[in-house]
Amino acid sequence: MLVAGSACVVLWGPVMDRTNHYETAFEAYLQWHGLGYIAVDETRRALLGDTPLKSVDFVVFGPGDSRLIVDVKGRRFPGGNSARPRRVWECWSTLDDVDSLGRWAQLSGPGYQAVFVFAYHLDPALQVPEDTDDLWTWQGRRYLLRAVAAADYQKHMRIRSPRWGTVWLRAQSFRELVKPFYHFTHGSAAVADSR
Repeated sequence: MLVAGSACVVLWGPVMDRTNHYETAFEAYLQWHGLGYIAVDETRRALLGDTPLKSVDFVVFGPGDSRLIVDVKGRRFPGGNSARPRRVWECWSTLDDVDSLGRWAQLSGPGYQAVFVFAYHLDPALQVPEDTDDLWTWQGRRYLLRAVAAADYQKHMRIRSPRWGTVWLRAQSFRELVKPFYHFTHGSAAVADSR
């Protein structure tokens, strides 16, 4: 058990994959802000009866009653290559991720909310005001942490690739639903029903 700020930080089972810089940066953000969390071992898939269930990345406990089941999605902004950068806030996921995240929140009990956290690794040349909510620098990289409630994501998602089982949100839907991650840990909005 580690203590970060005033919150208790619990690492459960084998430590998460530290080669994923997006998840490592997110974990550092949680520690810096004194949020309690459990980093989930992703090396094994859980079973619900006979059905495999994809693991989540974190269970996060914020001030008050905030209890979040989190799947971190690492993306670059802008995407593409340096010759042809794509200035699109990529927000795709898999159908399996959407289903599993919602099921974990439901299994966790009343008051748990499933959330996708899009951790955007920002290009060093990109100009972003330093006071931008949830602009996070970790190990020389800048990230913008944005989140969408999984229940809202599921209501508005569109098929991206039937072959790969991927889904996404249209730009307008994403703009309407996305919030700084801080909103979900400290915001005034009530926890959505994750059913």
